[in-house]
Order: sequence, then structure tokens, then C-alpha cells
Amino acid sequence: MRILIAGELNADLLLQNYHSFPAPGTEVLVDDVTQALGSSSAICAAGLAKLGTEVTLASTVGADAWGELCVNTLRELAVDTSRVRREPSIKTGVTVSITSPRDRALVTYLGSIAASTARQFPDEGFAGFEHFHISSFFLQKGLRPDVKRLLGAARRCGLTTSLDPGFDPDERWGADLLDALEEVDLFLPNEVELEGVTGKKDREAALRALQNGRTLTVAKLGREGCVALVDGALLDVPSFHVQAVDTTGAGDSFNAGFLHAWLRKMPLREAMQFGAACGALSTLGVGGTASQASEEEAKRFLAQRDDSTI
Repeated sequence: MRILIAGELNADLLLQNYHSFPAPGTEVLVDDVTQALGSSSAICAAGLAKLGTEVTLASTVGADAWGELCVNTLRELAVDTSRVRREPSIKTGVTVSITSPRDRALVTYLGSIAASTARQFPDEGFAGFEHFHISSFFLQKGLRPDVKRLLGAARRCGLTTSLDPGFDPDERWGADLLDALEEVDLFLPNEVELEGVTGKKDREAALRALQNGRTLTVAKLGREGCVALVDGALLDVPSFHVQAVDTTGAGDSFNAGFLHAWLRKMPLREAMQFGAACGALSTLGVGGTASQASEEEAKRFLAQRDDSTI
């Protein structure tokens, strides 16, 4: 199984365990600081590689120290970086993540995050892959106008497709995303993105609004688990309770686990449970990739839970 991911690639600066959340004109303290690989796309790619899936990330970074950090870290994590473009004219994107075990807030400098374009994805570039995934739809400003066309090209080449929208910093949640879903097999928003995209607070109503005859939406609900609409009925899978250290990238690790299972034809509930296990285990370390699970670790974690805790 080989997966191609089109996505952003940036470094994370993690400010850990804030004493209180910063407000304008104030200064607050954190307990620690860590430099790590960031970006939804890269964390998902690393999670897939840890699970044993062959994955290639196509992206853009600057020809700078941050870019070198990102590419070298991905290589160490067994992700193919042969389609990562180094661009001297721009700076690598950076996200400052202000975290606690309960939640996080992000401040991002786009830089190279917005620099990838459809020219990096010729139709022949889909050869040899079985699945095409796109993350951070709203941040990838250079790629965004061509996302639907690229997804369609991937499908015509025989690939299945998935999309994680990420948060829209402008909070406009453009109609072009809904249009692109016509070419998407799996849509993977979190609860904030689900409401933003549909304009509906009620989750069942939001899921129904996204039905288009093709796309399966699996919504990530954090501590509440995940939910999908199957044959007109809600399928709820609770989360696993762990002592979280850092929630950075938990949703992206869920994506990796869910895709790994779904692409291997695992029943939907089991695939959602596998994704939830990968997301939970990822929170046990600092940064998005430090505690990602192998397939054996995720299966062992699931085996230790009975039906009453799943």
C-alpha cells in the first residue's frame, strides 16, 4: 500500500503547559519549550510510516535551517521526501503551539506552507500509488484553486482520496471546499471544522448536510471520540482516556490510523477505533510524532480495552 500526501511542511515550536492563556498586553509562563516537526500533513505521513505504510510527502520548504530540520526528521521517520521542493526565495513556515494537556492554540507563519502548486502534481505522478491525501486545505493557498482537479485526476488514475480541511484562519469556510468534496472518498474534519464548513452546530445535521452520494465523513470530536453517518444512522465511537502530555497532532495521528485501517478494508467501526487508539497514544509524548504508535502497539492498546471502554 503506497500513499501520496499533498500538504504543508513546517516546523513547530511547542510552548508547553501554559500557566494561564496569554491575553493582549500580558505575559505568561510555560513549563517547557520544544522544537519539533510540525504540520498536519507531515504528522499524518509520519504516523502512516510508523504503522508500516509506504508514504510519500509532496511539499515545499525554504532552503533554510527550518526546512533542513523538517526534511531530515521525515527521512529519519521513514517518509519518502523525494518530492519535497526546496525553494531559496521563501522561508520555511513555522507554527508556535501554545499547549496544555487539555488543549492548544496555534500561531502560524505561512511562508512555504502556501507555496506548493498543482505543477508539482502531474497526472503521471500518481502512478504507483493507491491513495491520495490532502491536508490543510485552507492554508495551502497555492494549491487550493486546483484541489478539486487534482483529486479528480487521482481518482481517474485509480486512487482513492481523502481530505482533512484544517482550520480556516479567515473563518470564511469557502464553498470551494464543498465543491472539492465531489472528488473525495473520505472527509476528515474535527468538530470545529465540521461546524465551520456546514454552518450547523448539530453534528447529525452537519453530517447530513455533507452527504453527496460519494463522500464518507468521519468527524473527530476530541475527548468525545469520533462520529460518522452510515446508512442514515449515526455511528459513534468513544475516545480512549489516557493521561495526555501534549495534544499536538492527535487528529493527524487519528487520520494516519484510520487511513491505515480503512485502506486495508477493516470494518468502519474498527477502523474508527484504530484511528482513535492512534490519536490517544500520540498524546503521551511532546510533539506530533514522538509517541505515534506502530501497528503492533495500537493493536495491543486496543486488546487491553474491553467493549465497555471502547
